[in-house]
Amino acid sequence: MEITYASPSFADLSSASMTSPATNTTSAAAGTATSRPVRIIPLQHPNITRTSSSSSSSSPSPFPFSRWAMKLRRMTWIEWIEFFLPCMRWIRTYKWREYFQTDLMAGITVGVMLVPQSMSYAKLAGLQPIYGLCKIAHLCYDVERLMKFFDYAYSGFVPLLVYGLFGSSRQLAVGPVALVSLLCSNVLSSIADPSSELYTELAILLALMVGIMECIMGILRLGWLIRFISHSVISGFTTSSAIIIGLSQAKYFLGYDVVNSSKIIPLVESIIAGAHKFKWQPFVMGSIMLAILLTMKHLGKSRKQLRFLRAAGPLTAVVLGTIFAKIFHPSSISLVGDIPQGLPTFSVPKAFGYAESLIPTAALITGVAILESVGIAKALAAKNGYELDSNQELVGLGVSNVLGSFFSAYPTTGSFSRSAVNNESGAKSGVSGIVSGIIVTCALLFFTPLFEYIPQCGLAAIVVSAVIGLVDYDEAIFLWRVDKKDFLLWTITSITTLFFGIEVGVLVGVGVSLAFVIHESANPHIAVLGRLPGTTVYRNVKQYPEAYTYNGIVIVRIDAPIYFANTMFSIRLREYEIDFVNSTSRCPEVERIYFVILEMAPVTYIDSSAVQALKDLYQEYKLRGIQIAISNPSPEVLLTLSRSGVVDLIGKEWYFVRVHDAVQVCLQRVQNLKGVSNGSSRAPTFSEDKPSLFERLLKQRGENLSITDLESGNGRPPPSNNDKASHLEPLLPKQQ
Repeated sequence: MEITYASPSFADLSSASMTSPATNTTSAAAGTATSRPVRIIPLQHPNITRTSSSSSSSSPSPFPFSRWAMKLRRMTWIEWIEFFLPCMRWIRTYKWREYFQTDLMAGITVGVMLVPQSMSYAKLAGLQPIYGLCKIAHLCYDVERLMKFFDYAYSGFVPLLVYGLFGSSRQLAVGPVALVSLLCSNVLSSIADPSSELYTELAILLALMVGIMECIMGILRLGWLIRFISHSVISGFTTSSAIIIGLSQAKYFLGYDVVNSSKIIPLVESIIAGAHKFKWQPFVMGSIMLAILLTMKHLGKSRKQLRFLRAAGPLTAVVLGTIFAKIFHPSSISLVGDIPQGLPTFSVPKAFGYAESLIPTAALITGVAILESVGIAKALAAKNGYELDSNQELVGLGVSNVLGSFFSAYPTTGSFSRSAVNNESGAKSGVSGIVSGIIVTCALLFFTPLFEYIPQCGLAAIVVSAVIGLVDYDEAIFLWRVDKKDFLLWTITSITTLFFGIEVGVLVGVGVSLAFVIHESANPHIAVLGRLPGTTVYRNVKQYPEAYTYNGIVIVRIDAPIYFANTMFSIRLREYEIDFVNSTSRCPEVERIYFVILEMAPVTYIDSSAVQALKDLYQEYKLRGIQIAISNPSPEVLLTLSRSGVVDLIGKEWYFVRVHDAVQVCLQRVQNLKGVSNGSSRAPTFSEDKPSLFERLLKQRGENLSITDLESGNGRPPPSNNDKASHLEPLLPKQQ
């Protein structure tokens, strides 16, 4: 057989010896069998010595973060300022006349929405409403009262201002959120009494720990770890958490205490057991407020000209409830009560003795906070046409939590609802967040005396209206239609969160999600390839039934990196051999398999275990008289195979750029084998199958170009009927 290379640089390979046993048995008859010259594209093999020396001299150190370290060394002083203060990126280009008015309106809108929401979420966290907004600063109180209120949090004030300076998103609204508040309440209530000072100290310490974790993840650029928590897990978790949050607020509607639990069964039992204590006054008032909130939210979403109603809903409900309580003084409706007035002072978090027990909760809150904040921040950045560094975003969130903890704030993160309102209101930069912080400051300084008349059921209605949107049943229906596996994951996470608690639900969901990832990785998709009629394209025979294979040759594509966990792919290759023998293939007519071609284009990585598996596979095939051929390996994979000796073991002449090149060489070898077995130099005849659907359509439409011409774009006229076989099947000789 004569092999012609497209480039003369590897022409010496044409005289290379063929090491396969199947080849050795036919070398004597190669000149007698009818064969045609084969033209292939040479594969450029790496020079191991040159590659090693160049990589050792020019490439960076193998430290995982070396590329990032080199980037830091090249940064200018302006880039360093922007690195530590991301706000400088938009301050330098801020257009005051164009942007300030919209930022001012957006900040006021979000600030008005934030004041009542922060108080509501503080109640959900097991804290007094003031924990969402303010802290006592007046020294006119006696020492005992001063100590009692010294740790009142500024969760809606300090983190908002800090994030405006250190955050990279221009529309993200930071502050208390329902899910994080529920996590705080669920864990801290098992350690301390919510009315005790220790409970407050633990909440502040938790904010410090969450902030430190976020900063560490951002600095070490570990945000990619959160990708292992799938969207199905998050959707199922938030859906069940929303139900738990809604049931936990039932006590403010029903007028009697309900057990504090993150499991649905104790909550339902407690609600049913206390039914005889039901009070209709808070139920009616809370239901009216909830109806007002939902109506205004719906109008704000459905009608663009009324979008301000969405942000004004919480404030409207609070104002109406406060006016009613101020005028009628209903004794059956519980109120917020006296709230200290003033700005926060600096204080160091305490209760460090409980830090070790809070690590799992801090890690869970960090994960949830990152998913909520970074997810919506990326979406808003893409919508507004600027880039966002997720790792820098983690640093901004971490700094806001760390500094917030020194001003008595409990953990905060980005809010979906307030961020959406901020974006819809036209926010262009972090100025809107600073304006919102000023609004909260004004509320702390001047309006806290009015807060004592806010009905508790009104704050509960705000929480319920916010979490209703988290019940994502539409996602479950979508997953059922699209992917049953993801639906199963959603169901498992949702059920375990409802019945076994939030921490168990997240752990089970993440565990099952990782199990699916490991299973998919350990069992990569392997496809048998066939040739599309009239082309040199090879595709999955299951996806393209018209694709055909050749007797004696199996073409297999491995659609994943090969490493220690999935090195058992060789066992699956034997299954494909059996299936191939039982399938219908085209000539030449041989009884067994002589060549296995591995298409390795999708293989982006191969480790030492996989290298050893390939060596074992080669030795096994060698004993069975089967030759392995490798097609289109990536440079990294080819370099690994060269360094490990696999290239020399198999033979450089059995590495090809295209599957088509490998098939040409292997098919000529199989034809020679057939010629030897028949004792004749005549090549086997080829039996034409029915034309493909595409060919029949072309014929019906009277097209003047063949399929090959259409693919190549050369516009040549179609060949004559006598030359049809060789034109459509260039690997086979003309029929004799």
